Amino acid sequence: MPSSPSSSAQAARLAVAAQLRELMLDAGLRGGELAARCGWSDAKSSRIINAKTPPSDADIRAWCAACGAEGQAADLIAKNRAADSMYLEWRRMERTGLRQAQESVRPLYERTRAFRAYASWLLPGIVQTRAYTTAILAAIRDRRGLVDDVERAADERMDRQHILYQGHHRFALLIEESVLRSGIGGRAVMLEQLRHLLIVGRLPNVSLGLVPMRPDRDKAWPVEGLMTHAMIAQPQLFARITARIGVSVIHQTDQEHTDYTDGDFTHRAYRLAWGEPPARYWLPKHEVDRRVGILAEKYDSIGMARAGREHSISFAAA
Repeated sequence: MPSSPSSSAQAARLAVAAQLRELMLDAGLRGGELAARCGWSDAKSSRIINAKTPPSDADIRAWCAACGAEGQAADLIAKNRAADSMYLEWRRMERTGLRQAQESVRPLYERTRAFRAYASWLLPGIVQTRAYTTAILAAIRDRRGLVDDVERAADERMDRQHILYQGHHRFALLIEESVLRSGIGGRAVMLEQLRHLLIVGRLPNVSLGLVPMRPDRDKAWPVEGLMTHAMIAQPQLFARITARIGVSVIHQTDQEHTDYTDGDFTHRAYRLAWGEPPARYWLPKHEVDRRVGILAEKYDSIGMARAGREHSISFAAA
């Protein structure tokens, strides 16, 4: 399936970062040596290589010049600008409300023939009732401070459900029992949703599985929350995996990041969910950059690059 705007943007940024890294390796340089030639810190080189910080046009020109590859600068700058445009697309879309984001994935849904979903928090959108969908979208609107177009966004999601009954689409849905007891929208909303799920589950193209709640579930416990944290911790790895195997994660988001700043999206989302984060674990971006820079210098002094992930140490017998 084709990628969503946010996952495509990350893949594009990773492609640019990979090309810059190849130029550095082809030139026989390490991160510290390239940083010295460009006149910036080792930490900056590391952030660019790992696609944590998008390079500017000037950064790319300096990088190519340091690697003796000035002729490739124009092409890389064009690719980098295209990646930036893709990255901003989803956020711009969401500023106008939630409907446009819903509309953007409709072609992808209609082209897809086999759907597989595991749900441990919320029911998949394809089987949601209007009231259930409205409750979820209203919560998202309030949490992110978006334009109030919840009703129109719910209209779009309901219209998209025609693929349940038309065309040759198949659905395999595995749902945790706790999802059915979550109380989204209140008692009346959940009763309607459960009745609807019983009806949809009888469709010949829908395979519906339920994972029961039980006290002895010590191995196969719900993983979605854990996996979400793992994806946030390793967004570059996740983007590489999805790009390599050609799988689109429709709701992969560009909101999670590692550059924490007081009052940013991550900080606000954390406070809404759990309250104020412990100060000892909440380091602002400038402090993280300072510490990463110190670590990069230490690694470079012993022949290690990319935060210890590469080395130039020779193990040949003396």
